Amino acid sequence: MKTTLILVGKTTNAHITALIDDYVSRLRHYTSFELLVIPELKNTKNLSEQQQKQAEGDLILRQLQPSDHVVLLDEHGKQFRSIELAAWMERKQGAASRRLVFIIGGPYGFSPDVYARADEKLSLSPLTFSHQMVRLIFVEQLYRAHTILKGEPYHHE
Repeated sequence: MKTTLILVGKTTNAHITALIDDYVSRLRHYTSFELLVIPELKNTKNLSEQQQKQAEGDLILRQLQPSDHVVLLDEHGKQFRSIELAAWMERKQGAASRRLVFIIGGPYGFSPDVYARADEKLSLSPLTFSHQMVRLIFVEQLYRAHTILKGEPYHHE
């Protein structure tokens, strides 16, 4: 199964970008992984939050295939410990879907259409993180999950 992470807007902090790239490189040793960045909307001053979410949602939905298992990173989603995330990933890898697609939305969240398309929602923490940091934390957790599944020493109990 291929794993895809869709992001709205590029990561602007060069230090965070370097760390994300490092974890993406590490992840690719374990799984087929794609990082897909949807460009930020331009000229948003005249758009309401709802209009921005809808426009971003349309761009997100164009990237999805009918057979994708879609997981939104959302503050109201299910929370896992790292070991639980690894077990969840293992179950998903054995499922019939061709792609496991995670989505980190824009600054205002997701449109109703994206929520309707989602199969599940995950939350990284009850704390609030910047969208830039969520990207880094999430790719690190994906990497950690794969090392747990392989029994490698990256994760310690």
